[in-house]
Amino acid sequence: MIAFEKFILNNGLKLIVHKDDSTPITAVNILYNVGAKDENPDKTGFAHLFEHLMFGGSKNIPSYDEHIEMVGGENNAFTNNDITNYYLCLPQLSLEIAFWLESDRMNELAFSEKSLEVQRNVVIEEFKQRYLNQPYGDVWQILRPLAYTTHPYQWSTIGKDISHIENAVMEDVKRFFYKYYRPENAILVVAGNVDIEQIKQLADKWFGNIPAGLPFERNIPSEPRQTEERMLSVERDVPYDAIYKTYHMCKRTDTNYHAFDLLSDILSNGKSSRFNRELVKKQQLFSEVSAYISGDIDEGLFIISGKLHKGITMQQAEEAIDNEIDKLKKNFVEAKELQKVKNKAEAYQVFSQTKASEKAMNLAYFELLGDANTINTEIDNYLKVTQEQIKELVINTFCKCNCSKLYYFAKK
Repeated sequence: MIAFEKFILNNGLKLIVHKDDSTPITAVNILYNVGAKDENPDKTGFAHLFEHLMFGGSKNIPSYDEHIEMVGGENNAFTNNDITNYYLCLPQLSLEIAFWLESDRMNELAFSEKSLEVQRNVVIEEFKQRYLNQPYGDVWQILRPLAYTTHPYQWSTIGKDISHIENAVMEDVKRFFYKYYRPENAILVVAGNVDIEQIKQLADKWFGNIPAGLPFERNIPSEPRQTEERMLSVERDVPYDAIYKTYHMCKRTDTNYHAFDLLSDILSNGKSSRFNRELVKKQQLFSEVSAYISGDIDEGLFIISGKLHKGITMQQAEEAIDNEIDKLKKNFVEAKELQKVKNKAEAYQVFSQTKASEKAMNLAYFELLGDANTINTEIDNYLKVTQEQIKELVINTFCKCNCSKLYYFAKK
């Protein structure tokens, strides 16, 4: 049970405080409710660019990292299609430094042309290294627009095209910042051996005077139901052929989400999983094959991917995958098998809440989903998944009309 107290400042900033007297380290997490899905389709990659720009200096603090390093702390950030998350850990005695740093860059970045140019070049180089010059690096640049025709999940966090970041100008950057990086669009979590009243005072002192920002209404277009199979073949300079099959599934807050998560574990989590046991070891069709979920807040994807052994055709590989899915359509998953993946999910949930930083991050995320207290019921959501629920999901989800597949051929 993770106990916490929640407050809302006058400018709309949500504050969650978790007292953990088992650690001398205090974790501070700020989640901004903005991700790649909030971008203009013609100006993508901005949420990820901001992940970098936020470390490029703010109005009164030229170097963010320097002050964290001086007190022996550490920090980092990540962006995905739904959120941008900044987190740092530092000694409890230096806690106010975190409030000073985070409030200053929430209030106003430096917005210098030099910082924009530096971070733009960093992102461009990352785009080239991770997506253009790395084997299989462009898979999601191909798969997303294949699986999504309408929803902005159709582009990756890095952006649709490198030109969008290359052409980013200061006016665009400022507009994006002042719309999304505002107190009422953020959740601040502090976890550690802290005094709750002190945290409230620090939050009001450093964040209370930051303007809330102008209200806005999100208008994210829903993805229409897929009614026919989509298929694409590409050829790349990679060592092995690979196959990717995606199926639309529910959103993160849906009651079926946890069943989909357990289903992916049944298929490919561990040496005794169905795909590994049958397709890798027994039939020796794949060197590796995986099933996983995207975990998106809006309706996401269930993905099956695998790298084929030399001499195996795409047709053989796909038929073998489909045969394993058909087994789950015709028969209930064994109770012992389901319990095994439930035990793994339970262990993962427990271990993911051992550090103050992880608890702070999870509290922020569950609050964004609707209620931070859901962190205390997440294990129960996995444990109550039934064999019947798994079978029904498989039947309703894994059909050709709901599939977008990519044949990724190695050049001959």
